[in-house]
Amino acid sequence: MKLLIDMNLSPDWLPLLRANGFEAAHWSGIGAHNAPDTEIMQWARAKGWVIFTHDLDFGILLAHRRDGGPSVLQVRTQDVSPAHLGPIVVTTLRAHREVLESGVLLTIDESKSRVRILPI
Repeated sequence: MKLLIDMNLSPDWLPLLRANGFEAAHWSGIGAHNAPDTEIMQWARAKGWVIFTHDLDFGILLAHRRDGGPSVLQVRTQDVSPAHLGPIVVTTLRAHREVLESGVLLTIDESKSRVRILPI
């Protein structure tokens, strides 16, 4: 699975995700730091990457557009550091690998995750 880390998450996620077998890139290494979310979504959809974000706008865009992709993994917690949230994210990614590859909005917080099949 290929994960595109949004600008609102630290590049510190890269080593953790890669060490756990995920291909990962941070948007800062791909496009402009101020690129609109629509540009990031278009890139991810065209390349088959899952967007990993702390931004609720991606879910809103998916709903408004009724898009079937790209999949979006959004974290909803105050502490989004890999040290705090890393084990939960890795476990959730492994548990939902198949649906993430087919198009979902996956929301994670410290106590639960919720999957919404696209389009929503």
